[in-house]
Amino acid sequence: MSLASYAARRVALGLVQVLAVVTLVFLVVQALPGDAAVALAGDNPDPARIAQIRAAMDLDRPAPERFLEWLIALPRLDFGVSLVSGRPVADFLFGGIGPTLLLAALTLALLVPISVLVGVLAALREGSLLDRALTSISVALHSIPEFALAVVLIAVFGVQLTWLPPTAVGADLLAQPAVLVLPLVVLLARPICSISRLVRAGMVDALASDYVRHARRLGLGETRVRFAHALPNALAPAVQQVARTTDWLLGGVIVVEAVFVIPGLGTVLVDAVAARDLPVVQGLAVVFAVTTVTVNLLADLVAFRLAPRAEVVA
Repeated sequence: MSLASYAARRVALGLVQVLAVVTLVFLVVQALPGDAAVALAGDNPDPARIAQIRAAMDLDRPAPERFLEWLIALPRLDFGVSLVSGRPVADFLFGGIGPTLLLAALTLALLVPISVLVGVLAALREGSLLDRALTSISVALHSIPEFALAVVLIAVFGVQLTWLPPTAVGADLLAQPAVLVLPLVVLLARPICSISRLVRAGMVDALASDYVRHARRLGLGETRVRFAHALPNALAPAVQQVARTTDWLLGGVIVVEAVFVIPGLGTVLVDAVAARDLPVVQGLAVVFAVTTVTVNLLADLVAFRLAPRAEVVA
C-alpha cells in the first residue's frame, strides 16, 4: 500500500473518530448530574430566577437542537459561552494554550534527541556496564510519579538551595526562562526513560535483522549501516510513544501545571471543573480529543514511512 492511500484511509478514519468523540463529549456533559441553572442561582433560588437562567443559557431548548447548533459552530472555533464569567469559551482556550504549547515544544525539542542518543548508545553497547546502568536509571526514574518528583525538585532546588524559582507565579515564561527549568525536568524524566528503551530495543533488533546483514554483505560502511539503515527502522516503534507523549503534553499536563502554577490548559481545566463551568469543560474535552486523533494520525503516517523495508538501496 502506498503512503498516499494509507494517509487517505487514516484521514477518513480520523474524521469519523473526531465526530464520534465530539458527539460523546456533548452527551456525557448533558448526562452529568445536577442543573447548572440551579447551581448559578445560588442558595434558596427562586423558581422564576432559575427559569430565567435556563432561558439565558438555552437549557430550555431540546438537546438535539442544541447539539446541532453547537456542532455547526465548532468549525468556527465557537465553543459557546462560560456559565461563570459570560466570556466565550474560546477566550479560555486561547489564553491557556500558549503556556501549554511552550512547555510541549521545549519538552519535545529536548526529548527526541536525548532519547534517541541514550537508546542508540545503549544498543551499540548491548550488555555492557553502560547499558546496564542506563537500564537501571531508566527503571528507577520511570517509577517516580510526576507529582512526587516535582515536590522533591521544588524542595531542594527552589526552597533549600534557591537556585531556581519554585513556581511561575507572576512570572513571564518567555522573559524568565529559569521558571521553566524544573517543570521541564519533571516533564522529561519519564518519557525519556520509556522512549529511549524503545529506541534501544528497536536498534538491537534492527542490527540483527536480515536487511542490515545484507547491507554489510554489500560492503557498506558500518556507520552508514547503523545510522542510514538500522536507525530509521529502529525509530518506528518509538514514534507511537512520542505521539502519546505529545498528546499528553498538548492535553494540558495538569499535575505539572498545577504544582508549578503555570497558567496553561491544565490549569484552565482544573478551574473550570472546580467552578462547574460545563461549557469550558466541554470545549477543553473537544480540543483534547481532536489533538489526540490528529497526533496519532501523524504518528501512524511517520511509523508507516519508517516501517522496515525488505530491500536495501546501496
